[in-house]
Amino acid sequence: MTMASPHPSGARPTARPSTAPALRRRPVERLRSGRLPVGRLQLLCWAATRAVLLLCVLKVLVVPGPDVTSDVAVIYRNWAEVLRSGSFPVGDVTWQYPPGAALAVLSPGLLPFLSYPHAFFALLLAADAAVLALLVRTGRRPGHRPAGAWVWIAGVALLGPTGYARYDLMVTAVAVAALCAAARRPRLSGALIACGALLKVWPVLLLCGAPLRGRRARALWGAAAVCGAALTLGCALAAPGAFAFLTAQRDRGTEVESLGALVFHGARHLGWPGEVVLRYGSLEFVGPLVPEVSAVATALTAAALGWLLWWRLRAGLRTAPRPAVWCDAAFTAVLLATVTSRVISPQYLLWPVGLGAVCLTVRASRQTLPVLLVLAATGLTCWEFPLWFDRVVASDGPGLTLLLLRDALLVWAALLAARRLWRTTVRRTADGTEEADGPVPEPDPEPAPGEEGADAAPSAAPQPPGGHAPGHSPVRSARS
Repeated sequence: MTMASPHPSGARPTARPSTAPALRRRPVERLRSGRLPVGRLQLLCWAATRAVLLLCVLKVLVVPGPDVTSDVAVIYRNWAEVLRSGSFPVGDVTWQYPPGAALAVLSPGLLPFLSYPHAFFALLLAADAAVLALLVRTGRRPGHRPAGAWVWIAGVALLGPTGYARYDLMVTAVAVAALCAAARRPRLSGALIACGALLKVWPVLLLCGAPLRGRRARALWGAAAVCGAALTLGCALAAPGAFAFLTAQRDRGTEVESLGALVFHGARHLGWPGEVVLRYGSLEFVGPLVPEVSAVATALTAAALGWLLWWRLRAGLRTAPRPAVWCDAAFTAVLLATVTSRVISPQYLLWPVGLGAVCLTVRASRQTLPVLLVLAATGLTCWEFPLWFDRVVASDGPGLTLLLLRDALLVWAALLAARRLWRTTVRRTADGTEEADGPVPEPDPEPAPGEEGADAAPSAAPQPPGGHAPGHSPVRSARS
């Protein structure tokens, strides 16, 4: 007796190919086949480079040159002891930071089971990871790309152990978070900008591309003003000497790694009688014409800020600018301020690296080449400090050539960034006159979780025949 087949056709179904072996592939095999996700590859590269940096600051790997961790192990720890006593370290000329810097110096106390240096390095690692996660997440949004995370991974690694031996990485993390939140959460962005400015002043330059009118502008500027005033008042009431840093910054001279220092590095070969001394926590030139060169650097900084103001007036960005314009403006402003400064410490390169990473997460950004130039300058900075720092201080041929090349890359990047920012926002008409690019309409904020129903209701309204709202032609809708 023949059993009936359970399938009407009498044919057995073909077996589906198993996907289990593909899922069990090792990461290396998936990378060779081109199937390793970009986010996972970025995480692997970040972990590998940061492991090397940690081994360097923990002195498992010895880096030639000066000890880059001495600031954390000696200066920062001494500041923390003074701050715990209820006063800012006003008697220390190396204290040249806004009152919010006390929070960064005291932060290792959050990990009492570690020594001060080890706790500081652990917190910097956490801030570094937070920036990477933020850039990876932002790069997945529509109109964005994952290139920004690569810039951050490479930039911090190229700077070497110095990036993990100063608190500038914490400040950069706050600035990156503020710029990433600017388009969607203006209040949060304004509060973060205020916090960053109280940490190390320069994040206030993120406001260069901020809108001046509209609901988002009011939220951004209002949050920045309220948060800044509250933090400033709290620091002033908490301990005396909160604003002593202003005098120390005013009296600083020309540091050996700055752009103006190239004048004296070259003049030493022509018999200039000056010398290099340790002042205000850094090596500075002392001698004839040093005050004049420092004054020129200050004038160049003022001129850069004046140009940024002129750009704002010509660009006409009164309401919400495009995200690319906002990011490009912040990157350009910080880069101009860094290049014209009397002091270009190695850790200062973290500032344009972080903001450049945010720029490259936005597809419409025009700052790709300037960001790459900054990365090249960052790599030379690690070579200049700590590896060849003795040669730079001695103004010998190789050290001077290296410093000249690094500074030339920074100047090139700053001028190119400014030129591209101008050309993308101020265009020329047919008769040769310049015309503002004009603001763009404010985008509607994304609904918060659980609020989709209220925000989505108006968009569900029936459309008139033809699919266009009354009073709007298809041509006008397409152009807008």
